[in-house]
Amino acid sequence: MTLKENLLLLIRNAQRNRFNFRRWYRANIRPDWFGLDDAVSLLCEEGRYYALIFAHDFARAFWKQGAQMRFVVPTLTYSRMNGKGEVITITRKPFTRRTIKADVWQYHLRQMAISDDPMSYLKRFLPSTEDIGAQEEADENLSAAG
Repeated sequence: MTLKENLLLLIRNAQRNRFNFRRWYRANIRPDWFGLDDAVSLLCEEGRYYALIFAHDFARAFWKQGAQMRFVVPTLTYSRMNGKGEVITITRKPFTRRTIKADVWQYHLRQMAISDDPMSYLKRFLPSTEDIGAQEEADENLSAAG
């Protein structure tokens, strides 16, 4: 996926949680609005998308307060001293973490800031294609029943 496609997915995900991208864009990037596509194209230029992904309003909406989130913590390797004074290497396997903290967005902003690639950190929280397919199927079932 291109950067523009990823940004569109991130924005749509935050908009589901009441993030007003147009208002944020006009207040922080440019006062004139020519549409979502043009706005995202401008954000892709010269790394301007960092203003969006590190914005508190965006983070609050993306990691919705009180919502349970699932994400994979990657493999971690580090060294430490054991009881005998020897340096040993510890390798933690990747695992799934679930969280429902009220200020979870602050935690994720800190983690994103120290990660090597903030976009790849954010992409871990996007729904997978299976999740999207299941949601579309559930929406179709609701509209057929109603």
